[in-house]
Amino acid sequence: MDLTNLRQNYNDLLSYMNEDGYAQNYIRHIERNISWILENEKGNAWNSYNDIYKDRVVSSTSSSEGYKYDLRRVFGAIQQFDIYGKYPNRKNHYNLIKRRAYHQLIPEFKELADYYRQTTGQRGIKAPTIRVNMSAAASFFLAMQQKGLNSLSDISEEDVLSYFLNDEGHPIKTSCCKMLSAVLKAGVGWKENECKRLLAYLPHFRSRRKNIQFLTPEEVEMIHSLFDNKANGLSLRDMAIAKLLFFTGLRACDIAGMELHSIDWETEKIHISQQKTGVPLVLPLTVPIGNSIYDYLLNERPVNGGSHIFLKAVYPHDPITATALWHIAAKIYKVAGLRQGKGDRRGTHLFRHNAATSFLGNGVPRPVIIQTLGYTSPRSLDPYLHADLVHLKECALSIGAFPVDEGVFHI
Repeated sequence: MDLTNLRQNYNDLLSYMNEDGYAQNYIRHIERNISWILENEKGNAWNSYNDIYKDRVVSSTSSSEGYKYDLRRVFGAIQQFDIYGKYPNRKNHYNLIKRRAYHQLIPEFKELADYYRQTTGQRGIKAPTIRVNMSAAASFFLAMQQKGLNSLSDISEEDVLSYFLNDEGHPIKTSCCKMLSAVLKAGVGWKENECKRLLAYLPHFRSRRKNIQFLTPEEVEMIHSLFDNKANGLSLRDMAIAKLLFFTGLRACDIAGMELHSIDWETEKIHISQQKTGVPLVLPLTVPIGNSIYDYLLNERPVNGGSHIFLKAVYPHDPITATALWHIAAKIYKVAGLRQGKGDRRGTHLFRHNAATSFLGNGVPRPVIIQTLGYTSPRSLDPYLHADLVHLKECALSIGAFPVDEGVFHI
């Protein structure tokens, strides 16, 4: 393995990391491992950075999983610089050994997943849907692989059922079954007989209606009170995000992806291209939302923060992610004094659910709600009907004709 490029240019990597503000401990960690590589190059039959990593683990006094994880990240960064000329950027962490199920599959199983990705992508299936279905299928095939089944023809009906049913015959991993089915249906065009056979083995699960948590009227009022309290402990950024979540029902990924040009201050409109569907969406820029965004931009947002509206509070002030919005939502619930019990849902989707049920409860026509929330299918609104208590009560039947003992419904 030729390490000439690393030996001649590793100082450029270290200088770049110093100038970009990386922690000195991390830089020293990189430098120590580069020195170890160059000192131990002679006499080793290394063919890849995976080989180097394995020797480094053997030579180390620590064998903890945490140490190995950190070492994989360090060697991943060195490999990216040495082989591909890429510098660290804080956004992409290059783990030397990829642990996802897909990367551990044998060629035949991986080829089926690749075929699904290629053919469904050409049909316009949304990228998030493709990723989720591929992940579920990869987990299934990895489980088969770990049982010693190394081809589609090796997998029996008993193998399939054992993955989706426990020892008592009760269903498990029901959602994965539907995702695997999507991959196998696409695979019929690749290996027809084998994929059709596996499809026939998949168990059929009855769809069950879930009890969906939603914001109660009392919780909605507590959040309203939070907005009126300037000393609530939320930053200007988090307050602006809270109002966007609460008043518009926007998805977390769309709020995280908003850029400065998304706000049209002249026409008082919000313009976004939805990340989940790719469909453009235009919403009114109401006074509470507009004022909060303006306060954040004027008084708190870093000046040289790029084109995204909402940035991380710490250097280098990268754009926030959809995952970060979950933590912001959890902070909103905490300062409002609600949903702090074990098992209480605290994600951003509660706000979207609340917007939908509020519209329904106030008689807003369904096509208007669908357009406002940016859905592409009318059926997407169906789950929210379960919490539309205002109209559900109108459908209740009287129990006057049934003989009920006195005091049964007395509280």
